[in-house]
Amino acid sequence: MDVIESLHSRSDDTTPVPRHVAIIMDGNGRWAKARRLPRIAGHKQGVEAVRRVSKAAREQGVEVLTLYAFSSENWRRPEEEVRDLMGLLRHFLKNELKDLVAENVRLRVIGDYRALSGDLVAMIDDAIAKTSVNTGATLVIALNYGAQAEIVAAARRLASAAQAGEITADAIDEAMFSDALTTHGLPPLDLLIRTSGEQRLSNFLLWQAAYAELLFVDTLWPDFDAAALADALAQFGRRQRRFGGL
Repeated sequence: MDVIESLHSRSDDTTPVPRHVAIIMDGNGRWAKARRLPRIAGHKQGVEAVRRVSKAAREQGVEVLTLYAFSSENWRRPEEEVRDLMGLLRHFLKNELKDLVAENVRLRVIGDYRALSGDLVAMIDDAIAKTSVNTGATLVIALNYGAQAEIVAAARRLASAAQAGEITADAIDEAMFSDALTTHGLPPLDLLIRTSGEQRLSNFLLWQAAYAELLFVDTLWPDFDAAALADALAQFGRRQRRFGGL
């Protein structure tokens, strides 16, 4: 799909709305620290932010929302925190699946989530299966995800296909490489937001962000809401995207 085709307009005006928005959800720990609360309190509020922002994205016309929930580097965090994060993921899947089905939302997971515990993998597979026929918005959760590993895996798949004679090396182009990534079939990434004031991609959607608009906001993730998302979309709408042209 051409990157320019990834935009559409609001029904009430001509402001372009990004079809695909991704968010690096940062700041849970700092939110808790500022309130002298344990880090888990910040993560719990972060889950609440996921709920309201996911709903707001659908209401504001975003077709695909991709959230960076757990990176492959997050395993370096203290064992207790990782355990708490996995517990919150279980809680989210258990409590949100019914609403995802009812609201016609398709769930998709990118990253090596099968490295998680068996019960979590089963819950994720069940949620994906039960929402697979939904035709509304798509919620993509990045779990145990790292963009560099994703790119390497795609390169290996294409190399194996070439070695087996299924494709030729000369046939490999940007489109074929994109189709080998875990985000295959999704609209091109239009807008990538990072909360909490940090200004780096942290190994998230490196290939997909090639022509995405980047927006770094100071708001900590637990405080990010529908109004903050609307402001981000408005900023996106005011930008001129040339994709290398004039």
